[in-house]
Amino acid sequence: MAIVKDKKTGRKEIETEFMGESMSSKTLIASTEGDVIRILPDVNVVKIGGQSVIDRGRPALYPILEELVKNKKKHKLLICVGGGTRARHAYEIALDLELPTGVIAAVGEATPRQNARMVQMLLAKHGGVYILPDDFEKLPLYFGLGCIPIMSGMAPYDYWEKPSETGRIPANRTDSGTFLSAEYLGARSLIYIKDEDGLFTDDPKKNPKAKLIRKISAQELLKNELPDMIVERVVLENMINAHHMRKIQVINGLKKGNITKALNGEHVGTIIYAA
Repeated sequence: MAIVKDKKTGRKEIETEFMGESMSSKTLIASTEGDVIRILPDVNVVKIGGQSVIDRGRPALYPILEELVKNKKKHKLLICVGGGTRARHAYEIALDLELPTGVIAAVGEATPRQNARMVQMLLAKHGGVYILPDDFEKLPLYFGLGCIPIMSGMAPYDYWEKPSETGRIPANRTDSGTFLSAEYLGARSLIYIKDEDGLFTDDPKKNPKAKLIRKISAQELLKNELPDMIVERVVLENMINAHHMRKIQVINGLKKGNITKALNGEHVGTIIYAA
């Protein structure tokens, strides 16, 4: 980049590769590919499911928080939180009122924020701090002070959520927002804490013959088109284009020790990777 003088007008301009280029040019966009720094490469992003964990109340949530606190000294943790049943209820009402996807996304943000605030209060004595997406630049300070940042997992697209391929439910919900946070930070790991042992060939709550899938690529999983999945489909699509988060792990947090094993890099639950 250099400052040059226009021969006709005499005005000084900044000469860049983008001068006179369309930002829709495929060639230009392809030329921007390259290495991307990891902002916080030693942080582990952990998502606590809303319906699968928080809605179960104290018997489910307390042991999970206790295990996370025990790992606090060894691992830096950023906790994202899901919405659960109350968010689904809000979606249903918004759909009945024939509201567009963007409004439904904005409405869906309320419940995971409530859950994040509750988790923050439970972890306050251990350094739990509630943060908004705009507080990302403060994360180094929080980690330096030994805090555990807690935030909503919802992708903050609100009214600008793009229309879904099918239906009006926002494609980018709390699984997606958590993934995008981990990708942005260049995190060490991304762990989804659920109430199942991982990804199954079918819903194990409805089909006892469903088989656990220990490891699978995002490409293969999308190709298989399972009727239901333990993470949002858009997460798999984003993984394929990601620079850092090329692997996620889904574990059963209700089984004591699984969180510790996953944070230590052990293969528990299901690992989904981008081939």
